[in-house]
Amino acid sequence: MKKLKSSKKQFAVLGLGVFGSSVAKTLSEFDCEVLALDLDIKCVNRLADLVTSAMQCDITDIDQLRNTGVGECDVAIVGMGTHLEETVLAIMHLKELGVPYVIAKAKNKRYMQIFSNVGADRIVRPEKEMGVHIAKSLLSNNIVEMIDIDNEYSMVELDVPIAWAGKSLREMDVRNRYGINVMGVRHAKDQKLSLSLDVDEPLALGDHLMIIADHDTFTVLDQLNRR
Repeated sequence: MKKLKSSKKQFAVLGLGVFGSSVAKTLSEFDCEVLALDLDIKCVNRLADLVTSAMQCDITDIDQLRNTGVGECDVAIVGMGTHLEETVLAIMHLKELGVPYVIAKAKNKRYMQIFSNVGADRIVRPEKEMGVHIAKSLLSNNIVEMIDIDNEYSMVELDVPIAWAGKSLREMDVRNRYGINVMGVRHAKDQKLSLSLDVDEPLALGDHLMIIADHDTFTVLDQLNRR
């Protein structure tokens, strides 16, 4: 069985259902060290060749968890959001074993509060968050992709508004006028994202901007795109 190494950031994923398996595989694809744990040996075997180490484990048993080496991980993700007792015990055990950052999946607000109370550092509701993400992207005609940073700010790739075509970032003074930070430009001519900004280069229709801004700003930008 493959062993976790200490040279890379180490993650543990507890519960290998659809959510947990997706997290484990994605982290592995980005060359992270991943320890995958589940009581169901079929789930473990399904990921055995895709992650650093996959083990059968009763995650409600602290001794079994300790023996997996999970305490050496930097982050643990608890993916059994519909199983209250198991998730609570897993969070408590992970904290006792010294895992510095624990993320827990929850199915509703009540579970979120409980998981927070027993020590989870972050609680996610994937179905709700994906629904909100899709809805926000649909509300604006020019948003290509959106990643929420927190409750107020998002990183967004969006079409250059019609009113900005032919003008440079310097000319429009976007930071002072609109309160946005432009991180990069994806030019329509080659579709490559450039993080080396030329603030004097005119923007063209079809170009994309990578920006960070608060949510209210996107409504303003959408209005600019309709002029």
